[in-house]
Amino acid sequence: MSVNLTLLTVMGALYACGIYLILERSLTRVLLGLMLLANATNLLILATGGYAGVAPFFSKDTEPGAYNDPLPQALILTSIVISFAVTAFMLGIIYRTWVLARQDEIQDDVEDRRVAATPSFDAEDDAVIPVETSEFPLTMLGADGGGVSDSPIPDSATIPAGGRAISGEAAAHEEKPGSATINNHPEGDGK
Repeated sequence: MSVNLTLLTVMGALYACGIYLILERSLTRVLLGLMLLANATNLLILATGGYAGVAPFFSKDTEPGAYNDPLPQALILTSIVISFAVTAFMLGIIYRTWVLARQDEIQDDVEDRRVAATPSFDAEDDAVIPVETSEFPLTMLGADGGGVSDSPIPDSATIPAGGRAISGEAAAHEEKPGSATINNHPEGDGK
C-alpha cells in the first residue's frame, strides 16, 4: 500500500487549522475548527482504507485481496453523522449566547476565576488518616480516643470518659456490642 502525499498534506493542513481555531475564544471559530477536524478525520479514515478495489460483491473469479474494504466507508458515514450532531449542538449554543449576551466570545466569569484561585488542598478530603482505622482489634484510650493500645485494658485501670472515671472492665464492655453497662428495659416499665 502506498500513501497519497497530497491527501496527507491536505489532512495535515486541516488538522492544524482546526486545532488553531478550536483554541480561540469565539464560538463561531470553535465551530469552524470542529468542522475542519471532522473533515480531516474523514480523510484520515479514507487514507487508511487504501486504494479503491473492485466492488465488494462476491464473484468466483475475483481474488479475496482485490475486494474493496467497506469498513472505512461505514466509519466515515458514522463520523459524518456525529459531526453533524455536534455542529447542530454548537449552532444552538452560539445562537443562545448571541440572543442572551449579543456577543460571540466566551468571557472569564468571576466564579471561574475564584475556582481557579482555590488551592487543591481540601481539609476534609486530605486530612491525615490514622494508620489503623479498624475499631475491632484496638482499644481506644481516653475520652477523645487519642490513645490507641493493642493490648486489652486491664480490669483494674480507670479510664476518664465524659468527665468521670470508669473502670477498665466497664470500658471493655462499652467497646463490645450489647453493652453490659446499659440496662435495657421494655417500654413503659417506669424506669
